[in-house]
Amino acid sequence: MGTVGLLLASCSTGGGGEGAGASVPSSAPRVSRTAAGASETELGDRARDVLAAVASGTFVESGSERVADGIHTEPGLKDGKTYRLSLVCLGTGGSRLTFTPESGTSGGTVPCDQSVVQRRFKGRAPLRIDTEGAVGAAGVIAWRIDAL
Repeated sequence: MGTVGLLLASCSTGGGGEGAGASVPSSAPRVSRTAAGASETELGDRARDVLAAVASGTFVESGSERVADGIHTEPGLKDGKTYRLSLVCLGTGGSRLTFTPESGTSGGTVPCDQSVVQRRFKGRAPLRIDTEGAVGAAGVIAWRIDAL
């Protein structure tokens, strides 16, 4: 029992040791793995690279989130100016996109199959853009807004 107690004590302490058995401080970012085996960090990097490759116009705002957490942004946009929202989701399942108030552009679905979904819309203030992951969806969704 002494060995088990020592092992549990060393795993539960936040103190750093050296070597493979060192624990990670609680302030370190959590990196979980998706069903495909890639970490969320890796998926986020890949998703941002995909969006950079299709970017056009003047960069306004971007980000990436876990599919389960969703995107929730209120970008500062100029009324009447045309913008393009580009999204890509890497993982499994999908996510539902909504604009509030409705901007004449349908939200729709963003599948987590690495395809890029784009929506053109007119700026208005206030405007909220949200995504909500489908039940069981996992991975990372990245987005970018460009002024056209």
